[in-house]
Amino acid sequence: MSARVGGSNDVKEGHMRVFDVAGTNVNVANANGHLYGFDDTCTHMGCSLANGRLTGTVVTCACHGSQFDVTSGAVLRGPAERPVRSRTVQVKGDDLFIDA
Repeated sequence: MSARVGGSNDVKEGHMRVFDVAGTNVNVANANGHLYGFDDTCTHMGCSLANGRLTGTVVTCACHGSQFDVTSGAVLRGPAERPVRSRTVQVKGDDLFIDA
């Protein structure tokens, strides 16, 4: 089940934006012209990944430096040991949808 969260142009290239999807903060990153969705909470200490830095397809948590691949949620560098949940993002016309 997917939920409409905004417009297709709401996340600019090289940026991230957090949307509420059924009570969960989901981060959408626009990396290299593609939109990727993942839970916004770092699996290390619960910090918001939106406060971090997006470089290409890698988001770095501002709290302790954990890095995640936005395309899959995989941990690239600790201290986090568990991946973040990846979410499917779809653009339909001018609308942006994220899997709940």
